[in-house]
Amino acid sequence: MATITVHPELLLERILSLEIVRVTERAAVSAARLRGRGKEKDSDQAAVDAMRRELNKLPIDGTVVIGEGEIDEAPMLFIGEKVGNKSGPKVDIAVDPLEGTTLCAKNMPGAIATIAMAEAGTLLHAPDCYMDKIAIGPGYPKGTIDLDASAVDNIISLAKAKGVKPSEITAILLDRPRHADKIEAIRKLGASVSLISDGDVAGVIHCAEAKTGIDIYLGIGGAPEGVLSAAALRCIGGQMQTRLIIDTEELRERTKKMGIKDPKKKYEIEDMVKGDCLFSATGVTDGAMLRGVKFGKNMIETETVVMRSATGTVRRVVAEHRQLAKFHLG
Repeated sequence: MATITVHPELLLERILSLEIVRVTERAAVSAARLRGRGKEKDSDQAAVDAMRRELNKLPIDGTVVIGEGEIDEAPMLFIGEKVGNKSGPKVDIAVDPLEGTTLCAKNMPGAIATIAMAEAGTLLHAPDCYMDKIAIGPGYPKGTIDLDASAVDNIISLAKAKGVKPSEITAILLDRPRHADKIEAIRKLGASVSLISDGDVAGVIHCAEAKTGIDIYLGIGGAPEGVLSAAALRCIGGQMQTRLIIDTEELRERTKKMGIKDPKKKYEIEDMVKGDCLFSATGVTDGAMLRGVKFGKNMIETETVVMRSATGTVRRVVAEHRQLAKFHLG
């Protein structure tokens, strides 16, 4: 029997079309079983376990470069963990098996399961720490935003590029005490503020979706979510700048071990995601971006968005899982 050799790029496309979707679908369904139960750790662990199982079935030689903690947190998908069945190309993987653990635990809108996958050596390797971020959607001149400028200056610059008044700009930020001064300054300018309790991957993606009415993302969130957001914008367009917040000796040592020579570096999208990448997110709870998992008598329904940067393709996959329903519903 003849052996068929699949070029790595074609394999990446095949993963895009089905397998990577299955990874986030399974994680989302497992987490959704615990919606509203108030058990953040349990729902997160359920998503992690399901995502790990699916990743280990894929024809890849994968390394988690952005995960949920370091190697001493082995129950999670930790940074440096090897996944896949080793029969395919080497790839970097960034994961957030359940973005919005609190949202899931309280059955609030916007919880998602998400993953990004790229050629080996092309995703930013960073510790599980905080990251300062700014992002806008596509269609604006390069340099419209600058992480080192104030929130007010960035909104004025964006309004000018958009051809509107600053009062017509809406900024999205995580609702955290650390953002109080930014929020006050933005509102004083006359711009609108949309606050989210969790879910800053979706928050960044909202900037690139006209239907959301969100123009700019500002503020400090997680580094894993920052890299995942950059992967999504790499696929659909937009601008983003970030900087790791390395404020302890322990973090400084981690960044050195990961090969980060300048911990104060300002990253562009191309610095965080250098090559062709895939991005997939499946809704856990209903949200502005995706519908949550729906459990029926004999069927489970999921909605996923999957993207590829090389082609700019964005697919929305609404799937009906009958065999999965048998497993989950008894």
